Amino acid sequence: MEENTSPEAALMSLSVVGHDCCGGLSNLDLSQADLFVMTWLLGYMDPTEPSFVAAVLTIVFNPLFWNVVARWEQRTRKLSRAFGSPYLACYSLGSVILLLNGLRSHCFTQAMMSQPKMEGLDNSTTYFLGLALLGWGLVFVLSSFFALGFTGTFLGDYFGILKEARVTTFPFSVLDNPMYWGSTANYLGWALMHASPTGLLLTALVGLVYVVALLYEEPFTAEIYRQKAIRLHKRS
Repeated sequence: MEENTSPEAALMSLSVVGHDCCGGLSNLDLSQADLFVMTWLLGYMDPTEPSFVAAVLTIVFNPLFWNVVARWEQRTRKLSRAFGSPYLACYSLGSVILLLNGLRSHCFTQAMMSQPKMEGLDNSTTYFLGLALLGWGLVFVLSSFFALGFTGTFLGDYFGILKEARVTTFPFSVLDNPMYWGSTANYLGWALMHASPTGLLLTALVGLVYVVALLYEEPFTAEIYRQKAIRLHKRS
């Protein structure tokens, strides 16, 4: 008779192997551990499911899109010329980014709904923890927007719309890049509220993509303001 091995049984088997009396954890085969972890994850999600693939694509695409377009605009000013104003061009790009982020959130939610829940997360404690994270994330996202304004939030510096000085008020006084980390907290909270391992995996991808984006954005933005300082120095 064929034996049906659940994800939990696979982990228990791994634990037994790892605690062998003759060698303990020193006998643990890491390649076998990786296999068991993958078996456990695939017990809760199907990475080929269309909504999961769509969520991954939108998570990766969005920061890539706005960084490529903003840098192209900073080099060529073609969007500003096409719209007749850097402000109108920035508002247009910002509107597209908002629509893309709405699509990303929709795909994220659909991916969670199409995959199984994790029983260990499906309880009131986890739900309210997720709700708290969602609230915390919203506070940081909204306060970042009000501190920066629309053009400051949506890459206005790439359009030549520069602020007089670095914003240091809340939430920037307590956290660097609060818009990104607030957004990540939103997704994490949403995933916990739905007891979704798929949501947790996608949240990790959101955070990773933001980290990579910041590696490109922060030096580039710093250079824009360095050039501004040089121009002001020459005029004085």
